[in-house]
Amino acid sequence: MTSTQQRAVLQRQIWQIANEVRGSVSGWDFKQYVLGTLFYRFISENFVNYIEGGDDSINYAELDDEVITPEIKDDAIKTKGYFIYPSQLFSNVAADANTNESLNTHLAKILTEIEASASGYASEPNMNGLFADFDTTSIRLGNTVKDKNSRLAAVLKGVAGLDFGDFEDNHIDLFGDAYEFLIGNYAANAGKSGGEFFTPQHVSKLIAKLAMHKQTSVNKIYDPACGSGSLLLQAKKHFDAHIIEDGFWGQEINHTTYNLARMNMFLHNINYDKFNIQLGNTLTDPHFGNDKPFDAIVSNPPYSVKWIGSDDPTLINDERFAPAGVLAPKSKADFAFVLHALNYLSSKGRAAIVCFPGIFYRGGAEKKIRQYLIDNNYVESVIALAPNLFYGTSIAVNILVLSKHKTDTTTQFIDASGEDFFKKETNNNVLTDAHIERIMGIFDSKEKIDHIAETVPFEKIRENDYNLSVSAYVEPKDTREVIDITQLNAELKTTVAKIDRLRAEIDAIVAEIEG
Repeated sequence: MTSTQQRAVLQRQIWQIANEVRGSVSGWDFKQYVLGTLFYRFISENFVNYIEGGDDSINYAELDDEVITPEIKDDAIKTKGYFIYPSQLFSNVAADANTNESLNTHLAKILTEIEASASGYASEPNMNGLFADFDTTSIRLGNTVKDKNSRLAAVLKGVAGLDFGDFEDNHIDLFGDAYEFLIGNYAANAGKSGGEFFTPQHVSKLIAKLAMHKQTSVNKIYDPACGSGSLLLQAKKHFDAHIIEDGFWGQEINHTTYNLARMNMFLHNINYDKFNIQLGNTLTDPHFGNDKPFDAIVSNPPYSVKWIGSDDPTLINDERFAPAGVLAPKSKADFAFVLHALNYLSSKGRAAIVCFPGIFYRGGAEKKIRQYLIDNNYVESVIALAPNLFYGTSIAVNILVLSKHKTDTTTQFIDASGEDFFKKETNNNVLTDAHIERIMGIFDSKEKIDHIAETVPFEKIRENDYNLSVSAYVEPKDTREVIDITQLNAELKTTVAKIDRLRAEIDAIVAEIEG
């Protein structure tokens, strides 16, 4: 199947599962069960592939748990980061789901034991609490055990019915596409801003390409507000594995999304020793201070969220914020995320950050931070994107590209918001591969393109009061109809002559009638 066909099949099957549990589980909660089950199936199949090692004479799913020696278990956990007994495999649990009267508690026990298998091993931090949001005993599944089991069985059977071969051989990002479909269908109804938790794959691809542009290798890639990890994983998807030497790093404040990000790493065959996702508030409790700098940083932080800011007097002395001499406003933390990323960026790297447009022209503290960024020559490019690219918001966002290795003091402004830079779809606009490549070509060349791109010297930005809005430097195309005055006057003259002649003829007729 092509990627389009696979995606259509996936969406149809998820919708069938949703219909089976509709009325009992809200869309937003249902999302957790589908994604958790997808993950459970993946790690089961991935583990079986590891154990069997391509030996057709071994069928791990049919073995008795008792034949597993402590040495086999120990070696597997050191390699894969977790252990699953044959009886605990997704395929065996799904096969008996309709007849297992203790399905909900049985599955809860299995998931707990898979997590606990990493206890005392290097992978423990990456496995701890991984299934916390996949609560198989929750009242959300139904009031009775029978109801819970019935709905769990429907989800298990539905996910078991996905027939795309090996996960890693799919033309699509199975987990990402499932998440995107569920977010698109349920985020608005649930009253939650899906855009805070998920960056659409096409936008993620552009951001990853910007951060990785012309870097033959990076030490590691980092997202300070990583959500479900989609931005980090686009870097893996579009670049050879060896280019990212030490792996994928991220921090996330939302516990549910933090678990999804860790699942997403495993789902994309990133071993536990090649990713480090931490839970916490990046602005007030940052991780990885001893692991920086990072050669590539990607981020879509929440837009204009409140933070403690100046209410914490110690923050102005924080090495991330002190150089700017001012903190981001308490009501708008956008520039706090920008300064954090800048502090974590290496001297050879780039950071590509999705930003709310208002931060580029407002006054006060935000203007002072812009002045700091420009005076120190950190801003390589500001790119205006089309509206309605994200779930949960129609805002036309910008991408801010930061660099510490610029060879001149100019800043590039790109207006990629026009109809030539996106494709209209039913609910949201999308960036096609052709749009992404066009933007990347403009970014790379730094050439002037009328109505699309301008490369502006430092002095002009300073004279313009450090305004970094794209519209302040890229003149929009005049789409008004061009009128030829000479031709218009000639046409008017002809029309007036016709009117005069008609009036004369009417006057003559009236005179004849009256005479």
